[in-house]
Parts: sequence; C-alpha cells; structure tokens
Amino acid sequence: MDPSSDYHFLNQILWRRVKLTLVCGVFEGVLQHVDPNRIVVLKKVKNVETGRSVPGVKMFFGHEIVNVELLDEVEQGAVRESVSSVSLNTERTRVDKMKNEDLRVCEPPSPAPKAPTTSLLNDLKYSPLEDEEVTYTVIDQFQQKFGAAMLHIKKQSVLSVAAEGANVCRHGKLCWLQVATNSRVYLFDIFLLGSRAFNNGLQMVLEDKRILKVIHDCRWLSDCLSHQYGILLNNVFDTQVADVLQFSMETGGFLPNCVSTLQESLIRHLKVAPKYLSFLEERQQQILENPEVWFTRPLSPSLLKILALEATYLLPLRLVLLDEMMSDLTTLVDGYLNAYRKGSAEQLGGMEPSCMELPGELLQFKDFQKQRRERAVKEYRTNAKGLLLRTELHPKKSVTETAGKEGNETRVSPSDNFHPFRKAVLSTLPPCPALEKIPG
Repeated sequence: MDPSSDYHFLNQILWRRVKLTLVCGVFEGVLQHVDPNRIVVLKKVKNVETGRSVPGVKMFFGHEIVNVELLDEVEQGAVRESVSSVSLNTERTRVDKMKNEDLRVCEPPSPAPKAPTTSLLNDLKYSPLEDEEVTYTVIDQFQQKFGAAMLHIKKQSVLSVAAEGANVCRHGKLCWLQVATNSRVYLFDIFLLGSRAFNNGLQMVLEDKRILKVIHDCRWLSDCLSHQYGILLNNVFDTQVADVLQFSMETGGFLPNCVSTLQESLIRHLKVAPKYLSFLEERQQQILENPEVWFTRPLSPSLLKILALEATYLLPLRLVLLDEMMSDLTTLVDGYLNAYRKGSAEQLGGMEPSCMELPGELLQFKDFQKQRRERAVKEYRTNAKGLLLRTELHPKKSVTETAGKEGNETRVSPSDNFHPFRKAVLSTLPPCPALEKIPG
C-alpha cells in the first residue's frame, strides 16, 4: 500500500465490502476503519481460502497488503452494483472520473453464486433447510425424568431459560419453564409440578452465581419468580440488553428508541431469515385464538416444539452478541500485539518500559467512536429525546383482521405481534402495574 495516496481513497469506500489480497492469504470483509499509519480494519471477515468466518474484527497492516478489491455489496444494503476486481489505482481513477463528469454508472448485477446453507443449530438438530426440528424432553412428573434433568443442568456453566404462561409477572401465572443446554432442551411443566419443581433443584440453578442464564428480557420472569416463589434470579445474560449495548457501540454511543423483540434480535444478529422464525408467528396466532393456550393439557406437539425453539435460539444468539461487543477489544489488542514487533529495534531503545502514557494503539479508539457517530447521524433519524430511530424489520405478514371493508382493516404492528406479553392475553387477566411500562 502507498500510504500517501491510498489512505484517502480507502476512506471514501468505508463500510463497503472489499477483498484484501495479502502476501500470505486472501480475506473479505466490510471496511470499518483506515488508519493513517497503514492499518486497515475489517469486520464480518471471511478467509477466502478456507471459507471460514473470522470472529469479531481483524486488523491488517499496509506492508502485508498486495491488493484491495471492491466487491458488490454495500453495508446496510442501500446500493448494489457489480464491480469487477481491480487494483486500488484503477478503482480510484474510475471514482474520480465519475465525480468530475457528475455521472452515475449503473451496471446490471451479475448473479452471485448461492452460498451453501449450514445448520444454524447443529448441536440441537436444527437445520434451516427443513422444518424447525428440535429434540426436547417434557418434565411433568418427579419420577424418572426430573432427577436426571437436574443432574445434567447442574453440571452446566451456561444455559438458556425461557418461560410461558399468562401475564407472567407477580400477578400472573407461570405455566412452562424452558431450560436449554448445548445438547438438551427440557420443558418443565410448572402448571402441573408447582412450586416443588423449584424446591427440588430449579431454584438452586436459577440463583447459582456460577451458572450463567441466557434470557431475552428477564424483567418479567424475574418479577414472577421473586414475588411468587421467593427466587432471586442471578447471573443473567439478557440478550435484549446486549442488543442495546451493541447498538450503542456500533453508533459511537447513541441509544436506540426501542428495544428488540426476540424475533428482531434473531434477524439482526443471527441473520435468520424471517421465514425460519414462523414458529413465533404460530405462537402468536395460538395466543390470539386462545389466551389460555398454555394451560391446555396435554399440550400439542407443535406448541411443545415452539417452547423448545424459543429457548434453543438463545444460546447461539448470546455467542454472536458477545462476539460483536468484543470486537473493539479484539481490534485494540491486535494493535498492541504488533505495536513493537512490527517496528524497528531503534524505536525500542529510547522507550521507558514504565511509561504509563496512553499509547497510540489505544488512542485510535477515539477515532472509531468519532467515525461511528458521524455515520450514525447520517443513517438514522432521531426522536425528540435524541434517540436513534431503528430501522423497522418487516417479518412475515403480520396478523390482520378484516371487517369486510378496506377502511375497517386492523393491522397488528410487529411490536404487538412478537412481544412476549400480548395485549390479547392481558385483556383477560388481572392488571399488572409493571406491564404499563411496555412501549406501544
């Protein structure tokens, strides 16, 4: 790379997908940052030679980069164009010519080869190529299965927890508690087992500080367990909170105007196509038709599968969110690793090992934040509170009730469709003061 000329050009194509040809290897990714010191940072990185994705972000140094190619994908999907592989100098000339002549070049996109679809949840027997399949065990009595399930669960360091019932808070009723590990999913029938299920081991797990519980929006379950069963839920990784934190990091410190539902989080972070989340829509439809559906015994296999899938997805979602939240740390540590070993011996001779001044490798975090804020201001609108208005995700067609006339059509918004506590259920149950805080 020629630092004097390539730095400015690369800054013009930030957030575009590029291919880096190195002295030893080829990588693709989204261009996230270009440093004047000949450092290039990519996110969503893929090793082209091995086909493997690289977690987090990856840093590349100018002396090891042979060529940079602009690919046909723009971050956020705003524009798509087909660009053949060119060197930096050739691509820069083309861009300058377009600016000078005020032309807009539009080439028909060439069909991209379909990437092989891999199983999202291999360990839990889920494959997006087929209908959702998950193996689960229903625990509705204390003989036989309960003891074995608790022995397995207590050995885990991380597990996911979900819950279903009617108005699940201190005023409602908990019917099902779903617990998933990396290899098994247990559906505890709390409606039949009662408080004995917690007294015989579940309370110990839920309060254990050594076992991490992955939950999406833990507020409701925490309120229910505390006030109805005397259980203080502990050591929780909340995927709804993590989603907001990740958004704030990505936008340089801004906050979103709303939290994400489980479905929205799976689409945003796990990149699951909405059609593979049909079980969430089926769940909502069942609740609309019968608000007391979770009290039904025996529960249908289709509803049991929905319970299992709700818990199953939380484990990979946590891993992806952790990876995204740790990306800055990974970048800064990579800079630390190469701070001295890539430099000259003379540079080290005049340095004091005890110097505590903030090094340049860490100062670049300030540049990261500035660039992200500038980008966020351009891409998002803000509300009166200064919060960024998130892009609405449009899942599969929402539930629609038609009264015979077009003017009488009532549409249920995505936030109503997929929020864990539906208005349809709440209308049939005693009021819960905490639920008034749910955004409309």
